[in-house]
Amino acid sequence: MKQRELTRTRWNQFWRGILIFALISSGFVAGFIARGHESATAQESGDSEFKILTQVDQLVRGNFVRDLPPDNTLEYAAIRGYLASLNDNYTFFNDPPVASSESDALAGRYGGIGVDVVRNEAGMIVLYPYPDSPAAQAGIVDGDILLAVNDQPLDPNERLDVVRQMTRGEITDEGSGVKVTVQQPNTTETRTYAIPFEEIMIPSIAWRVLAEAPEIGYIQIKSFTSLTPDEMRNAIADLQTKNITALVLDLRFNSGGLLQESIDVAGEFLDGGTIVIEQSRTTGETVHDDTPGGVATDLPLVVLVNGGTASAAEVVAGALKDNERAIVIGQRTFGKGSVQFIFGLEDGSSVHITASLWLTPSRTPLDGIGLLPNIEMIPDQNGRDVELGEAIRQLQQILANS
Repeated sequence: MKQRELTRTRWNQFWRGILIFALISSGFVAGFIARGHESATAQESGDSEFKILTQVDQLVRGNFVRDLPPDNTLEYAAIRGYLASLNDNYTFFNDPPVASSESDALAGRYGGIGVDVVRNEAGMIVLYPYPDSPAAQAGIVDGDILLAVNDQPLDPNERLDVVRQMTRGEITDEGSGVKVTVQQPNTTETRTYAIPFEEIMIPSIAWRVLAEAPEIGYIQIKSFTSLTPDEMRNAIADLQTKNITALVLDLRFNSGGLLQESIDVAGEFLDGGTIVIEQSRTTGETVHDDTPGGVATDLPLVVLVNGGTASAAEVVAGALKDNERAIVIGQRTFGKGSVQFIFGLEDGSSVHITASLWLTPSRTPLDGIGLLPNIEMIPDQNGRDVELGEAIRQLQQILANS
């Protein structure tokens, strides 16, 4: 797959491409898949390619009254304008800090000190260390205000994705890391810590036995990363040692992630059948069928969904519903039914390009429509988890009749 040069001198070579599901509107974010895609190489354009853009660039450089932004700022703006003309919300450009953060999150692991970076109500950038992370072991506590990184004062208005990248980096044999200066919450005391980079794992799954129904296991998938299938198998194995006889799979507020990983997860509950169908202008139709041998093909299953269930999570819910493997409970899902390629560019930026649409096994399109549950429920105004309560009721009825 190739992309033409933006101008005769400034369109960079694509260095890698990975097929992903992407969701970027309404706060949803998407991710990489495990299988690769061929590198895309920049192609020399003729004099007629982007001729007017080149002419405008020359006129601006020769006549504009004020100093021009850096060249990469101009180039990024041109790329964003090019992609905006396609009128596709899921085809877009990420600058290097955002592209790097996305890659880290969707891989499920990264080199760093292990902190969440957020902005508090006062507008200050604060840190929340992961348990047992290098940051926690060094002494960082919840709510520490970040003042400086490597002795360089931090602008409180700095973008959070840029700050996150400051706390991450390659793990080297020589011992890489970062120095952070923080102010402890509710004090004026400042401390500086030199913290080494280590591999930080981002769990995508949480599970437990339901206290109110100890015969039922509960698995929540937060997103689909490269680690999710193994985490799913580990969760099921652990729950089976606790003698569960039914399962709730919670996909509420799961905004998606990796296509192949969602297919793998769905396959753990199926013993054959179709999982998802892709339709592409360039490659035609691809049917993704299950490979028999899932680890939880016999457990009675309920899937919970809502309007925050999107993309790869809808693939799983749609596959389990259409194969009559699970009862789906909740609200209509978001309706993200397209597949994207993501190409990394040589300066660390990336571009997402919608490459195909997908259908459920019954050939139902979900893009802009969403998946309708078997049992629709209105969320409780008092915050009670009525969907989980209904899931327990349905599973206990199935178990009683079996």
